[in-house]
Amino acid sequence: MTRTFNRTDKLVIASHNQGKVREIRALLEPLQIEVIGAADLNLEEPEETGHSFIENAELKAHLAAQVANLPALSDDSGFCVEALGGAPGIYSARWAGPDKDFNQAMERVSTALLASGSKSRRCEFVCALSLAWPDGICESFEGRISGELCWPPRGDKGFGYDPIFMPTGFSQTFAEMDPADKHAMSHRAIAFNQLLEACFIS
Repeated sequence: MTRTFNRTDKLVIASHNQGKVREIRALLEPLQIEVIGAADLNLEEPEETGHSFIENAELKAHLAAQVANLPALSDDSGFCVEALGGAPGIYSARWAGPDKDFNQAMERVSTALLASGSKSRRCEFVCALSLAWPDGICESFEGRISGELCWPPRGDKGFGYDPIFMPTGFSQTFAEMDPADKHAMSHRAIAFNQLLEACFIS
C-alpha cells in the first residue's frame, strides 16, 4: 500500500543542485507545504553509487530522511542521448566535472556525438523522484520527455543540459522557454504528477 504524505510535516528536498531545488519548490508551492533544502540543514551530498536513476534517488532520499528525521524528497535526473547509448545518463552531473561546469558537459556531449558518426539527434530527459520517510518507507516515480539535441546551445533560462534539449513538437529549447511552461511539461513535472497522485491527499 502506498504511503501518503502528511501535509503538517516539513519536507526536505534532498538535493544540493539549486536549479532542481527551485523547480521542485515551484511544483510544491500550490500544496503549501513547508519545504527545507538539504543545504539549509547542512546535509552531506552522498556518493551516487546506484545503477539507475531510481536507485540513486532512493539512496539520497533515505539518507536525508534518516539524518533530518523528516520525510525527504529526492530527485535523480539526467540527459540521455540515443546515439551515445544513453550517455551521459546517470553520470550527467559527473560529465560536468568537479566544478559542475555544464558548458563543459555540453561540449563533451557534442564531441562524443560527432565522434560517433551518428546522424541521430534523438535524446530524452529522465527524472526519478523518491519520497522517503525516517522509518525506511520509500515511494519512487519516473518521468521521461523525448526530444532532439540542439547545437549550438540556445537560451539562458534553464540549467544543466537545458540549452541543448528541444522537446518533441517545440521549436524552443528548455533554456529558451518561460520557466513556468517548462515546469508544466518537463520530465520532473511528469514524475511529480505521478508522485502527487499517489502520495499526496488533495
